[in-house]
Amino acid sequence: MGTILLIILILMLVGVLPTWPHSRQWGYGPTGGFGLVLIILLVLVLLGII
Repeated sequence: MGTILLIILILMLVGVLPTWPHSRQWGYGPTGGFGLVLIILLVLVLLGII
């Protein structure tokens, strides 16, 4: 389960980087969403739910 979560997080991180022309105008929105998901997962891991 932990390996799958790690792979998903890495793919999400690559996906939110504004390196492609179509995503440059998105700003910090996707990165903020990724940060929120990362914080939620971190809290769940620390609480022992995941």
